[in-house]
Amino acid sequence: MSGHSKWANIKHRKGAADAKRGQAFSKLIREIIIAARMGGRDFEANPRLRQVVAKAKSVNMPSDNIERAIKKGTGELEGERFEESMYEGYGPGGVAILVYALTDNKKRTTAELKHIFSRSGGSMGEAGCVSWMFKKRGVISFERAKVDEEKLMDAALDAGAQDIEDDESYVMVYTEPNDFDPVKAVLEKNKFAPVTAEITMVPQTNVRLEGKNAEQMLRLMEALEDHDDVQEVYANFDISEAEMERMS
Repeated sequence: MSGHSKWANIKHRKGAADAKRGQAFSKLIREIIIAARMGGRDFEANPRLRQVVAKAKSVNMPSDNIERAIKKGTGELEGERFEESMYEGYGPGGVAILVYALTDNKKRTTAELKHIFSRSGGSMGEAGCVSWMFKKRGVISFERAKVDEEKLMDAALDAGAQDIEDDESYVMVYTEPNDFDPVKAVLEKNKFAPVTAEITMVPQTNVRLEGKNAEQMLRLMEALEDHDDVQEVYANFDISEAEMERMS
């Protein structure tokens, strides 16, 4: 398993998401505002809003906060003006990295992200330098020890999943973005409880890391995600379970 899916499951195992819930709320509110501004408040007609609201509810964001953010996006309430930006670069060992940000000051954000890259063994690149390595897909992951893989595979493929992969700890179900919601609904109806479920950018090739490069890469991921303007970080690194155990 690699990149963003790997990182999502590492965070789940570390409990990092709960530890930073306040920051997560702030980032989700920005995403709700943008989604509502671009597509309106109708969940049926605006899948982006539907998905980010579902994510907000999964971390127990109060309904009042969600509704306020939607109203700011639709103009019913006055709100901040954020600009979407995608940054591209390289991490330790030549790992390809995409950083999706929502910012009210692009010049400031660009300078700060360049500094984060450089101090963690990476470098910012030009637009288009690594984005071609990624494809948007739905990813639904399950703890391998808690599912019957054969039954999960049958249910996922019958529901329209595109592919299924596994590693030492997790089973990942991949979908086309438009199929994400229906496949997830079918799997949950069949009592399969996902660890993570999101539409993300999946790398087409992977870079195996170990030793110092692996340690620097995880520090870089943490530093980028800790930045207030950064919504998502995607990367094509791969770290073995044995290496993860050594670092922990």
